[in-house]
Amino acid sequence: MMSRSYSNLLDLASGENQSSFTRMSANRRIPRVMTVAGIMSDIDDDSSESVNSDPSSSTTQRDRIIVVANQLPIKVHRKTDNSNGWLFSWDEDSLLLQLKDGFGGDDIEFFYVGCLKEDIQPSEQDEVSQILLETFKCVPTFIPPDLFSKYYHGFCKQQLWPLFHYMLPLSPDLGGRFNRSLWQAYVSVNKIFADRIMEVINPDDDFVWVHDYHLMVLPTFLRKRFNRVKLGFFLHSPFPSSEIYKTLPIREELLRALLNSDLIGFHTFDYARHFLSCCSRMLGVSYESKRGYIGLEYYGRTVSIKILPVGIHMGQLQSVLSLTETQAKIAELIKQFLAQGRTMLLGVDDMDIFKGISLKLLAMEQMLLQHPEKQGKVVLVQIANPARGKGKDVKEVQDETFATVKRINETFGEPGYDPVILIDRPLEFYERVAYYVVAECCLVTAVRDGMNLIPYEYIISRQGNEKLDKVLGLEPSIPKKSMLVVSEFIGCSPSLSGAIRVNPWNIDAVAEAMECALVMAEQEKQLRHEKHYKYVSTHDVAYWARSFLQDLERTCKDHMRRRCWGIGFGLSFRVVSLDLNFRKLTMEHIVSAYKRTTTRAILLDYDGTLMPQNSIDKKPSSKTIEILDSLCRDENNMVFIVSARTRAELTEWFSSCEKLGIAAEHGYFLRTRRDEEWETCVPAVECSWKQIADPVMKHYTDATDGSVIEDKETAMVWCYEDADPDFGSCQAKELLDHLESVLSNEPVTVKSGQNIVEVKPQGVSKGIVAKRLLHSMQEKGISPDFVLCIGDDRSDEDMFEVIMSSVAAPSMAPSAEVFACTVGRKPSKAKYYLDDTVEIVRLVQGLASVAEQMVTI
Repeated sequence: MMSRSYSNLLDLASGENQSSFTRMSANRRIPRVMTVAGIMSDIDDDSSESVNSDPSSSTTQRDRIIVVANQLPIKVHRKTDNSNGWLFSWDEDSLLLQLKDGFGGDDIEFFYVGCLKEDIQPSEQDEVSQILLETFKCVPTFIPPDLFSKYYHGFCKQQLWPLFHYMLPLSPDLGGRFNRSLWQAYVSVNKIFADRIMEVINPDDDFVWVHDYHLMVLPTFLRKRFNRVKLGFFLHSPFPSSEIYKTLPIREELLRALLNSDLIGFHTFDYARHFLSCCSRMLGVSYESKRGYIGLEYYGRTVSIKILPVGIHMGQLQSVLSLTETQAKIAELIKQFLAQGRTMLLGVDDMDIFKGISLKLLAMEQMLLQHPEKQGKVVLVQIANPARGKGKDVKEVQDETFATVKRINETFGEPGYDPVILIDRPLEFYERVAYYVVAECCLVTAVRDGMNLIPYEYIISRQGNEKLDKVLGLEPSIPKKSMLVVSEFIGCSPSLSGAIRVNPWNIDAVAEAMECALVMAEQEKQLRHEKHYKYVSTHDVAYWARSFLQDLERTCKDHMRRRCWGIGFGLSFRVVSLDLNFRKLTMEHIVSAYKRTTTRAILLDYDGTLMPQNSIDKKPSSKTIEILDSLCRDENNMVFIVSARTRAELTEWFSSCEKLGIAAEHGYFLRTRRDEEWETCVPAVECSWKQIADPVMKHYTDATDGSVIEDKETAMVWCYEDADPDFGSCQAKELLDHLESVLSNEPVTVKSGQNIVEVKPQGVSKGIVAKRLLHSMQEKGISPDFVLCIGDDRSDEDMFEVIMSSVAAPSMAPSAEVFACTVGRKPSKAKYYLDDTVEIVRLVQGLASVAEQMVTI
């Protein structure tokens, strides 16, 4: 029975209200599968349109997956009966169609959103949309031809694609220079995709899976409309290093758009590492690895990173191997090559600048020069598929390829023998498979490629079946063999540990690898093939899809248990996601509590709380001093600055504040008033450990440009705030391990913080300051009924924990008003937050004004 949404699709496109989808069985869920080994398994500025659905509105998870890509997995043909209609069929070679086979049955419903390969006239679009939705569950995205050309052939193929493959536009001939109009076309097309998705999505239940670089800003449009959308993105191309990526003028817009996904997938760790480095360097967003999963904390949301290369469709390839056409073609190739005593090497590549066809040909030429005995016995068959893009660079690659083939054949050829056979016409899949079966070695020498599944197809084809064994004259009991020479710059290389990996730019090395593959012992070839076949056959496209969607489900499982709202404009839009009990501290709320209470404890961190972290001059302003003095003048207030700074600095800076309490060096030193002596919160300790720690820290300082050492009375801090963020973070981890090792027998703790590694006496924390203050007030019989604690980093969490755990304790008055407040929206033991130091100062100033009024009264 057809869903109401299907029949109303065209109404939706014309602006009618969206009707809800007919629900499938409520208890169906994405099936559980084995966790993958390794790491983790210009917009409308009116942000008020964001859907901020109530967490209680829906808790039932749907089994619908909306797969979004530039092209639909549909073949389109004009009818031949002069009726001007269209014929549609599934494109069995499309990865988007193949991935659904990993789920089987009808448990999960797949929808597809994308463009068709043919231009549909506006008068036909409504009818085509209805047919595709009802018959194929496909939602076509119709893009005007001129806009599509700017989006696809312009921005995607001339700017993003070259840059992601490490080609900088150093001159107009080397990739397209950034063009603002092409970028605007790219954004506009992504917006059209979002509009089509909105016509069919049930945002509380459906999963959305977006594919590849054509749609990198789509997550922002969807997240803006549906704050809790369950959204995954997989990048099928390489992601360049930060040095390359940061040349892109809209670099931050693309990163922020991707971070509006819940799960971002990459083929290799290198690609993921580059993306994470860009997020750290350009957005200041760092990642953490926890229990095998990599995640970035982005405004309270955890954006997970998935690293898993895509696989091939085993069923499709095995069925092609069983075709009579395939067997006939194999017999023909045996007669053409093997029967003539010639060994076939095979290359299958698109005719584009990154596939390294010319480098492969030069390596073949070099091998024939260095090993003349191979002349007349070895043939390189190069299948050159038509390029997906167009332009001057494609024509240059074609000309160079034809010229090189001609030169090699003229030099080394003889009657009846051409050392290189170039096939530059489209082949049927069964024909290509036949070449795989006969080839002794497959060569993939791309200079940069996102994944490349040719080696996987080759391995499965070489495994063959019983029918092919008969055609090849092989005994079924004989182990199969295959050889691969692959570029180290392609995505499948890390998963093929038995392949001969080469630098395609090193012609001599590639030539030597080709010769090595030919003369390698049969048993060695068999062992390498067995290892590859075991991996490829178990990590197929179905496994890849199940694993990705399982991780997407895991990442999104808490969506309905968090408060979400959108902030920012344009492509800077992002969603803040916080615990239901974590809310912003308002002036009205705290002022009201302040006026109702009579005994108050106020604990304030300094750096990052009263003083911005990036401030050059760290001394408090006269305004800050005045605010603190106003709070201290109220006899009912006990006000403390709790800082990691030395007591000498704090004494100098706050010398005019007579009644201000100060806790220095995380609370090791403490005094409640200016005229009192300093006390220690823990027993005094010897600092002989500094003689051990100092040379270690100096070594890392010398090796890490931009890092410094801060030597305090009882602690030492290594700070790398001004160092390279990646190198500094790496060095900090090494230093932490080194110090923990050499100081293991000393009475100190080694901790890492925001851009620091610190060594301090055991038992010292800001928590003991809060505990001591509450205890001393209790001893005086003045248990506080108002407690305010504000801080910004990990060290302040100890204070939050103490005061939150003391709410029902004797150290506080019954029904005390307690405010633990962190700076920024992030996971914290505090129940409140304020966005930045400006808001902190404004709030404390508001309390100071109330204090002045109450003192004068």
